[in-house]
Amino acid sequence: MLTIRDLDGLRAAVAAWRAEGATIALVPTMGALHAGHIALVEAARRPGTRVIVSIFVNPKQFGPDEDLARYPRRESADVRLLAEHGCDGVWLPPVEAMYPAGFATGVTVSGVSDSFDGAARPGHFDGVATVVTKLFNQTRADIAYFGEKDFQQLAVIRRIVADLDMSVEIVGVPIQRDDDGLALSSRNIYLDDAQRAKAVALPRALGVAARAIGRGDDVEAALAEARAALHAAGFAVDYIALADAETLAESPAADRPRRLLAAARMGATRLIDNVAIEPIG
Repeated sequence: MLTIRDLDGLRAAVAAWRAEGATIALVPTMGALHAGHIALVEAARRPGTRVIVSIFVNPKQFGPDEDLARYPRRESADVRLLAEHGCDGVWLPPVEAMYPAGFATGVTVSGVSDSFDGAARPGHFDGVATVVTKLFNQTRADIAYFGEKDFQQLAVIRRIVADLDMSVEIVGVPIQRDDDGLALSSRNIYLDDAQRAKAVALPRALGVAARAIGRGDDVEAALAEARAALHAAGFAVDYIALADAETLAESPAADRPRRLLAAARMGATRLIDNVAIEPIG
């Protein structure tokens, strides 16, 4: 497995793999890897495919009061884990390689980025859109894999690819969960034992609400019940909402695929989750 820290080295590796006739698959991450990330790597590993995992804690997607400084960084452990799981290359760019002096370009996506995390974290998706566009250009990937836990992020990236006529295929990989249902996240490490025990209320509340909405019960009543359950567990709720699975518009028609989306804070730790709801009728 190649460990690559400069853009010339990355492009040389990609050129060599393309000369072999390989497809290039990209798995973008911010490190602190867990089984959810490895599921993306496993999905990417196909015959004739070379898998690149990027590890970059992107400062442009963190707000001024967010956890950039303390975000977990475990480079050596991450590199070993990726080598064990058949990754072909790890792209580890320094900040100055991604955003050199004089960097003045940003990518902004309207519509799908406006609500939910876009409203709760102003500027977040501008940072995501910019860094992902750069990663696509740097790796020249044919296909890229993203987890569905960050469902709004996935919608933003699909919008970028469609609007900018990019040739990269975007694949969403289902959420990976612990045995008790909590979605895997690098930020789960922030939870102490008591908070971790309470955090399972998030997927449970979403599951109850999703089943109610899926059988045609009143949406607002189901959302209110979920909010109450989260508050009772000790969460501060940023949002819990039902959205169209493609456009993320709220109040979606019941005959379209929908997503129940939530973000809530347990202490200082912000967790997100979502559940798919199939069309009715």
